[in-house]
Amino acid sequence: MRKLVLFAHMSLDGFAGDINGGLDFLTYDEELQQYADELVKTVGSPLYGKTTYQLMEGYWPTVLDKPTASEHSRQHAQWVQDIPKVVFSTTLESADWNNTTLIKDNVEEEINKLKQQPGKDLVIFGSPGLSKSLMRLGLIDEFRLTVHPVILGDGISLFDSSLPKSNLKLVDSKTMNSGVVALHYVSVR
Repeated sequence: MRKLVLFAHMSLDGFAGDINGGLDFLTYDEELQQYADELVKTVGSPLYGKTTYQLMEGYWPTVLDKPTASEHSRQHAQWVQDIPKVVFSTTLESADWNNTTLIKDNVEEEINKLKQQPGKDLVIFGSPGLSKSLMRLGLIDEFRLTVHPVILGDGISLFDSSLPKSNLKLVDSKTMNSGVVALHYVSVR
């Protein structure tokens, strides 16, 4: 059975983006890139909310034809282009990016169907709104969080008071040279 994993970068005070949704606060270096690359190897399908999906759809296909893009970026762009993607939205009319499935309703049922399929894990990349919806439903099996050494004070929260209590068990942690702390939790049910 596949697991549903949330992979998110966040500030020390729990924001996944600044007030405008920006990620300029991230301490993204080679060490963090290697960490993210290892996680990507475990992904069978990335899951996105509408906003993150539209950002990804608007960016990654352009990298494939960009001669100035690094080899790493082109390889990742090809991976994202080819892998089966899932977007959750009640307002999108269609999801036309290559190999994308749009789920508009029956989220819990659809996630459980995806979990039953063979293959690598389902991984939510950021998508704070989708992440909170799936946390409310108790569907997230693992949390892979990178906590960046910054306090934003305000922004797009990854966690808020609308979420139910969730017991977690820390299975791994890593402190990077940049001060980023990578945390890996599993849900205790």
